[in-house]
Amino acid sequence: MPNWGGGAKCGACDKTVYHAEEIQCNGRSFHKTCFHCMACRKALDSTTVAAHESEIYCKVCYGRKYGPKGIGFGQGAGCLSTDTGEHLGLQFQQSPKPARAATTSNPSKFSAKFGESEKCPRCGKSVYAAEKVMGGGKPWHKTCFRCAICGKSLESTNVTDKDGELYCKVCYAKNFGPTGIGFGGLTHQVEKKE
Repeated sequence: MPNWGGGAKCGACDKTVYHAEEIQCNGRSFHKTCFHCMACRKALDSTTVAAHESEIYCKVCYGRKYGPKGIGFGQGAGCLSTDTGEHLGLQFQQSPKPARAATTSNPSKFSAKFGESEKCPRCGKSVYAAEKVMGGGKPWHKTCFRCAICGKSLESTNVTDKDGELYCKVCYAKNFGPTGIGFGGLTHQVEKKE
C-alpha cells in the first residue's frame, strides 16, 4: 500500500509516525509512547536501548535473552540471579549442583568476619573498623583510647599498657616505675648507717 504523504510506520504498532513524535532506532521509526522494551515493557531512550534485528529491548532483557549463559555470566558485579528467563520465552537448563564438602570452619573466625565484632576493653561495646585503634594487642574505640589515670588522649608514641589497661608514659612512670632518690620523687626515707 503506498504511503500518501504521511510519516513512516511505527515499528511497534504499525501506525503512522509523524515527525514531532518520532524516535528512530536501528533504521526504524517509533512513536515516543511505543518506544519500550519488548520483554519487560520498560520505557526506553537512546542510552538504554539495545536492538536485535527488528526487536528493541532494554539492556538487561537483551543480555538475558541474547547474552552469554551459564555460571559466571551474571548481570553485574557479585550478581546472584535466580531469573530463569521464562518471561522472555527462554528455556533454561539447570546443571546439577555439586555436593558441598562439609567444612569445619572455626566459629570464632566466622563471627569475627561476618557478625560479632570485637569488644572494647574499656566500655565493653562493639568496635567497628572505622573507629578501631589497637593498643596492648586489643581493639579500642578512638574515644576510649585514653590514659586510665589522667584521661589524656593517647597515641602510639605515648601509650603503655599494664594488666590490660592503658596509661600515658607519665602516669605509668609515676605509678609503676622505679621509686626512690633520683627517680622523680622521694617516697622512702633513706637512712644512713655509720
